[in-house]
Amino acid sequence: MKNIKKFALILAVIMMLGMLTGCGQKGTSLKDIQKAGELVVATSPDFPPFESLQSDGSVVGIEIDLLNIICEKLGVALKIEQMNFDSVLPGIQAGKFDLGASGISVTPEREKNVLFTDPYCLAAQAIVVTADSPITCKADLEGKAVSVQTGTTAESFCMANGYTVNSFEANSDAQTALTSGKVDAWVIDDLTAADMVAVYNEENPGALVILPDAMTTEPYAFAFSQGSDDLVSEINKIVAELVADGTVAEIFANNNAPYTAPEL
Repeated sequence: MKNIKKFALILAVIMMLGMLTGCGQKGTSLKDIQKAGELVVATSPDFPPFESLQSDGSVVGIEIDLLNIICEKLGVALKIEQMNFDSVLPGIQAGKFDLGASGISVTPEREKNVLFTDPYCLAAQAIVVTADSPITCKADLEGKAVSVQTGTTAESFCMANGYTVNSFEANSDAQTALTSGKVDAWVIDDLTAADMVAVYNEENPGALVILPDAMTTEPYAFAFSQGSDDLVSEINKIVAELVADGTVAEIFANNNAPYTAPEL
């Protein structure tokens, strides 16, 4: 009887260990997407010129152009899933999507949870203020309130450095917080800042100004769930080719954006 109970206990432990192992994230392999015939991309399409939502519901931008070429070389279709930015990386980490693309900066903290490709460009966090603002450089932000998009490196950097942070799900709301006087400055990726400020200033000439000082300089890359090593390796090869032959620079130019290449 004791032996039976002992055997039952051992069996229960083995089954539990098996269940725990099965719950681990195995990642997405190259064979997985080739079998499915598509690469499912999670993105927040409120980040021009990287992603923008068109009136017909389509998503366009630098990363979409780049991913279309990558998918063509992989022999699969590109499928886009739209969501708020702060849902992109958790969705990737949970294995709900194959790839995350939303102008995602590579940081040590994020690398603990997801697997990144090699960077395809370098970007900076810009500081945007109103034309009549007394803030003229980064040092002037001390003790001031800033608006940021939730889940971004702008948010984490500003919080870590003691600024009063107002976070919003969409960059358009973070912009409105500045123009309505609720905050003193708006911190956002430089290329997106250039795009959104230009659009706003068309209707409100000279209203917003991008300061020459940058908050940070960061590499951009695509995110995958841990364990997707062979897929990431294959995409790294493609990205390296597209950076080296000038294709990525051409994509930026076609989207009216300056390009800073990463160190490969």
